[in-house]
Formats: sequence, structure tokens, C-alpha cells
Amino acid sequence: MKNVGFLGAGNMGYAIMKGISGSSLKDIKLFAFDLSEEAKKRAADIGVEICASENELTEKCDYIFLAVKPQVLSGVLETIKSSLTPEKVIVSIAAGITGEYLKSRTFSELKAVLVMPNTPLLLGEGATALSKVDPVSDEEFNLVCSIFDACGETAVIPADKMKEIIAVNGSSPAFIYLFAKAFIEYAAEQGISDEAAKKLFAKSLVGSARMITDSGNTIDELIKMVSSPGGTTLAGLDRLYEGNLVQTVKNACDSCTKRAYELSE
Repeated sequence: MKNVGFLGAGNMGYAIMKGISGSSLKDIKLFAFDLSEEAKKRAADIGVEICASENELTEKCDYIFLAVKPQVLSGVLETIKSSLTPEKVIVSIAAGITGEYLKSRTFSELKAVLVMPNTPLLLGEGATALSKVDPVSDEEFNLVCSIFDACGETAVIPADKMKEIIAVNGSSPAFIYLFAKAFIEYAAEQGISDEAAKKLFAKSLVGSARMITDSGNTIDELIKMVSSPGGTTLAGLDRLYEGNLVQTVKNACDSCTKRAYELSE
């Protein structure tokens, strides 16, 4: 039995715990600590054992998930440093935080796994990037990967790309929701109900995603498949090209990455 603890039971911490509790993973016992009574109750309702302090959780657990905001991470590490041992594995989901940062605030032999998940973990549809920091063993890293495998798709990437990946899977759901909002608002302006617009557009997103992953076609080929010459889709695409949508999205990603580097300082 592995004891897995969460320092922070907010939206992301809860999403991961809910994913684990609803999965087929065995031999994992969940613990959590949070200052919020509401967050603690929500975690307890899915069978998570609530600890009275950060250090109680750290002492009890083999794997400690740092599910707090990057701005308060330094204080949390200072609090738990005395309870950490070289055998324990820290799992950081904080944006922009590096292995070097974690070691500099604890000790040089610290085992750490860097993770960038996203909130669709709540539905078992998460997309998570992971990177191993020495001296984490393959067995330890594989256990962390298995937790996120049970909650969606995973990809292992180099540690020096963990800031750049944030925009691709960590922040991108918010961008997609904003994109969806425009379509749903347009439908409302045309007298189409929110219910119908949400149902149809959401299914279009799901189907389009499957086409990206499963069709074997490139993105450009997929666009062409939908775009009949002289048709409605091309008329709409022309306006998106005029608005430089691709570059706007890249600019948004650049801003995410820049902020991640600022948070790591």
C-alpha cells in the first residue's frame, strides 16, 4: 500500500484525487490537507483521509503532491522540510516550478516529479505532461505516471520543456472554453437555444479531437476536408485568417510561458 498525500485540495488537487478514487488503481491510500473547510469536506466525501497539518501528511505519505499555488509554494516547502526524507517523492503540479527550485528549498537529494495536468481530470479525460527529476527511480516515476494514466492521457517530456508545455495542455482548456463561448453566444444571437448549441458544439469538439488523434490526417488535411471550394466553411475561415487567429493563439501561449518563467524565479 502506497500512501499518497495532497497538500492542497482545491480544484486541481481534488480533480486528481477524484480521478484516482474513481479509477481501477489498487493499493493507494489518499490523504489531504487544506486550510479550507469546504475543500477538506469535499475530499473527505470521496474517501480521502484528512490530516490536521502539512507535517502530519508529509510524515504519513510516500508520495506528496504539491497542489498549491506557486506563490505560496516556498512557504509550504519551508514548513514540511523537516518532515521530508530522501525516500519520499515530491510531485509538483505548480506551474513554472523546477526540480532545482524544489531542491534549493529542501535538500539536494530530494526526489521530485514535475507534472502539468489539466482540470478535465475530473471526468477522467485529463491530459498530463510529466518529467522525472533525479534521483527518482523508474519504479517511482512509473507509479506517478500510472496515477495520471488512470485519469486520461499522459506524455513524458524533458524537464526543460515543462514551462513551455503549460499553454499546450494546462491552460488550453480555458482558451478552448473562450472559443466555445463565442460560438454559443453567436447561436443565441440567432435564436438558437444554449442547450442545443452547447450539445452540438461540444460534440463537434470531441469529434474533431478524435479526428486529430485517430484519422491519420495532418491538421491542414483535416481543415481541407471540411472546406468545400466556394462553400460556407471557407467563407468563415477567411475571416479567421484575416484576424490572424493562429498568431493570436501563439501569442497567448507565449504569454503563458513568460509567466511560468516569472513564477520560477
